[in-house]
Amino acid sequence: MKTTRLLSLCLPLAALACQSTTTPSIVEGSAADRDALLEALSALEGRWEGAGATGDRFVSEFRVIAEGSVVHETMFPGDSYEMTNMYTLDGNSLVMTHYCAAGNQPHMRAGVVEADTIVFHFDGVSGLESSDDAYMGAMTLVLKDTDHIEQHWKQLKNGAVVEGADKVMALKRIP
Repeated sequence: MKTTRLLSLCLPLAALACQSTTTPSIVEGSAADRDALLEALSALEGRWEGAGATGDRFVSEFRVIAEGSVVHETMFPGDSYEMTNMYTLDGNSLVMTHYCAAGNQPHMRAGVVEADTIVFHFDGVSGLESSDDAYMGAMTLVLKDTDHIEQHWKQLKNGAVVEGADKVMALKRIP
């Protein structure tokens, strides 16, 4: 009896505690810019191949999922350091979370496609073990043509760019 009474009092309180106490923030901007951002990423659907500075080959795969609302990129599929990028709209901007082999999850945001380029800026990071950990904090996606793209990654530490740690990935669509 006491257990039933205790549960009847605690359950409503637990339900209240689970409700969000903040309202979601919407990034204002142009709806046309918003549509162009996701369309540009959706057009990348398929397999892409690149070569590293030492000539080693790698693959990246883009898939459109969740009724067309998310673009899922798998970098180095099947390798022990496989990583995932998830791109989706947030308000009128495009957000990306990079699930890194380093075990952290940088969050980045882009607002427009300009000159076939999408610039993702740092918007937060989760999963750091220490405030001194480095993480990927910016990425510029260059849409060269329908079969060629480049990703220019910048590594950050304590909010500052780590000099000499840039990664450029030039990719060609695999038919």
